[in-house]
Amino acid sequence: MSGVENRPPRVGPPLSLGDRRIEALEHATAIVAHAWRDFDQAREEETVPSAELQNRLLEPLPEEPGDVIADLDLAADVLDASLAQSRPRYLAYIGSSGLEIGAVADLLAHSYDINLALDARGATQLENQTIGWLASFLGYPATAGSFTSGGTISNLTALAAARERALPGSRTTGMANHAAALYCSAEAHYSVTRAAELLGIGRDNVRAIPTDDRRRMSAAALERQLQSDRAAGIMPIAVVATTGTTLTGAVDPLNDIADVCEPYGTWIHVDGAYGLPAAAAPSSAPLFQGLERANSVSVDAHKWMFVPKACSAVLVRRAGDLATAFSHNEAYIPHEDDALNAVDVTLEYSRPFRALKLWLALRVHGAQAFRDAIEENLRQANLLYDLAAAHPDFETRPHRPQLSIVPLRHVPPDCSDADRHNDDLCRAMQRDGRVYISPAIIDGRTWLRPCFTNFRTTEDDVRTTLAVAAEIGTAICGDH
Repeated sequence: MSGVENRPPRVGPPLSLGDRRIEALEHATAIVAHAWRDFDQAREEETVPSAELQNRLLEPLPEEPGDVIADLDLAADVLDASLAQSRPRYLAYIGSSGLEIGAVADLLAHSYDINLALDARGATQLENQTIGWLASFLGYPATAGSFTSGGTISNLTALAAARERALPGSRTTGMANHAAALYCSAEAHYSVTRAAELLGIGRDNVRAIPTDDRRRMSAAALERQLQSDRAAGIMPIAVVATTGTTLTGAVDPLNDIADVCEPYGTWIHVDGAYGLPAAAAPSSAPLFQGLERANSVSVDAHKWMFVPKACSAVLVRRAGDLATAFSHNEAYIPHEDDALNAVDVTLEYSRPFRALKLWLALRVHGAQAFRDAIEENLRQANLLYDLAAAHPDFETRPHRPQLSIVPLRHVPPDCSDADRHNDDLCRAMQRDGRVYISPAIIDGRTWLRPCFTNFRTTEDDVRTTLAVAAEIGTAICGDH
C-alpha cells in the first residue's frame, strides 16, 4: 500500500494537530520536566550526537505527515545532544541560564503569537511596565525603551538615535556629506563597529580608545581624541562606554567619561549587554556610578538576568530621541490620535512578545532574588580567582575580577609553551565534558576564560572547575 493509504485520517484543518493536540502537549511537558531536572546538576560528560541521530538529520524534506510523539522525541534527542548553556558548569562565553519561568513565558507568548509592531493593548502596556521595572532595577532614569533580539540590535537602535541627534536629518540625506566618528574602548564589543558600518559612519571612523591597567577606557585619552577630531571638523556621534567587556569583564569609568562628554554635548551610550545587571548588586554597584548620566543603555536580560534568549532591551533618558530616529508615516500603519506605534521607536517591525518572560520572572521571583543570584555569581568568580591564585600551577590576572569573568592560565613548571598548552587544555576540557569553558587571547597570550552567569552554579562547581583544569592540564603537559 502507498504512504498516502497508510496515513492516519486527519481531524481538523490541514496544519492542526487535531485530536492528538493534548497528547502532544502532555508529551512535550514531560520532555521539559526531564530537561529541568537534568539541569539541576552538572553532567560528568557531554552527550554528543550519535551516528543514528546524525543520519536522521541528513534526511530529505518529508512530504507526508510523521508521528507527532516520535518527532517530539527526535527533537528531544537533538536538544539533549546539543551544548546547553543552562547547565551549571557551562562557563563559556556569556550565555543565558534558561530561567524556568522564562521558558513557560515563552510558551505562552508563542502560543498567543502577539505582534508588538503596533499597539497590542495589554501586551503593549506590559512591555512598557517591564521597561519601567528594568530601569528601576538598574538604577537608570529611563523614560522610554523597547525590547529587542539582542545587544547588537539594542546598540544599533541607540546609536541610530545618537546619529540623528548629532546630525539632524542624516536618516534622510545619508552620511555622504558628513565626517563623523564613534568612540569606544579598545575592548568594546564588535557590535559597536557593526553599528558604525550599518549607520554609514564606517568602521574606519570607530575610535578605539586605549585602556588603563584594569582594561577600562581611559577618560584622558578619550578627551584628547575628542579634541583632536573636533578641531579637524569631525562630528562625534557618541561615546560608547562598556560595563562588562566580553574579554575580561572590565567596567568603563562612567562618571569620568561623562565629565569628558558633557561639555561637548556628546551622546553617551552604555553597552551593558553583559554586565549592567550587576549595577543592582550592592557589592558591584559602585562600579556603575554615573550610569544616570548616560543618554541610552542596552542590557541583555538573556545574559545576567537569566531568562531564555532572546530578551535584550534598549533604554533612553529622553523618549523623543527614539521617535526622532525611527518615526514614519505609511498608509499601512495607523496612527490613532497621532499616537506613536512601536515601529515608530524601534528598528523592527514584527516584534515577538519578548518582555513577557522578564515581566513574569520579576513577578514570580521578585527583584531581590535576582540581586542575590548576581551576588552569588560575583562571589563564585572571586572564589575561583583566589583558588587559582593560591595554586602553584595557575596564573591569574594582576587585578581581581571586576564582575564575573575570571581569566586564568595553567602554567606547570615543566611546560615550555604555555600558550599552546592552555589552548590544548581548553579543547581537552571541552571534549571531557565535565566543565565547558572557552579560551581568550589577552595581550597575545592564551587564557582560560570561565564566566559565571548561571543561577544554578554552586561553590562545588567552582572548585570542580579548577580541579578538572589541573587534572587534565597535568595529564597533557608532557605534550608541550
